[in-house]
Amino acid sequence: MSQNGFSLIELLMGLAIGAIVLLLVSPALASLKESSHRELAAQSLFEGIRNARSLAITRNQSVVIHGINGDWSQGWRIILDISGKGAKDVSNPLLVEQASAMQVPIVGNWAVSRYVRFSSLGQPLMPGRAFQAGTLHVCSAREPVSQQQIVLAATGRVRLSRAKTAQALCQKTERVRSSAHAAL
Repeated sequence: MSQNGFSLIELLMGLAIGAIVLLLVSPALASLKESSHRELAAQSLFEGIRNARSLAITRNQSVVIHGINGDWSQGWRIILDISGKGAKDVSNPLLVEQASAMQVPIVGNWAVSRYVRFSSLGQPLMPGRAFQAGTLHVCSAREPVSQQQIVLAATGRVRLSRAKTAQALCQKTERVRSSAHAAL
């Protein structure tokens, strides 16, 4: 009599090998997923800043792009800055909003930590008419490293850099994140 199928021992061996392979591959898949989320978040913010500058020039009015709730990690909004108060004035018209569910840590140096304001000529300016330039860092979730940088020049030019560098600002977001988890 010929035997069709697998014996119980062969089936258990196959399941054990499959489980071992899955355990070896899952960290790589998690890392790939995180990398993909960082790339999408960086590209979205980069395009948003370029779009805000274009809107300021085409509308011939000041435009502000700011992090939702003051946090770039939650997404961003582009508003028409009619009053000159930026995101503090809720009556300023909303032009574009891009919320992010990925929660990729994004931090900036003091000049761009919360917003970027473009004049009607496309120049990034602070409220006191001083030029605004800085770097937004797209951080790794597991270590204090900036994986990508969105660099805003004083001329208004924006570029996306993909240099992996140690960044103290990324360390700050890790501390905030861990204390937020502790509060939950």
